[in-house]
Amino acid sequence: MKKVFLLGLCLSLLACLPAMAQRYKTAAGLRIGSDEFGFTIQQKILEKTTLEGLVTASPREITATILGEQHFPMLGQRFNYYLGGGAHGGRLKDYGAIYGVDAIVGLEYKVNGLPFLLSADLKPAIHFRHEEWFNMGGAFSIRYVIIKEKPPTPGQIIKGIFSPSDKKKKKKKESSSWF
Repeated sequence: MKKVFLLGLCLSLLACLPAMAQRYKTAAGLRIGSDEFGFTIQQKILEKTTLEGLVTASPREITATILGEQHFPMLGQRFNYYLGGGAHGGRLKDYGAIYGVDAIVGLEYKVNGLPFLLSADLKPAIHFRHEEWFNMGGAFSIRYVIIKEKPPTPGQIIKGIFSPSDKKKKKKKESSSWF
């Protein structure tokens, strides 16, 4: 637990460095926990939402997990926290097939000028079929940005500032109707 706290503190300090935000659509890399090792891939599906797939192995089990995560910026767009949930399935040695549900909460930092993401998370899991019914996992991940998202052009930023939002358009349409 001390390692996760120290990692979070280090990521907080790194986020204070000034830089332009770089966005990403797809990133993949390694996940290292206290007793597990595996691979992770993240795919952005909405503006602040990603799907993350994990394949991890520990001395007694191999699992695959899919998580939906909502990201919230903290100190700019490069440093954020995220919350989410999902499900896992796999195989436990001397037990057989296992499955359950997961939650996740973590911190993510996009390294300035490099195509890397660093993250630390806590991932509690409730098992429906397992020797243990609950597991509080935590891990550190490093991902390489495979597909970058293009930043908005100055024209798009100006258009977004001066164009009315969808809510204003709907109110105008509703107020002009006879019903």
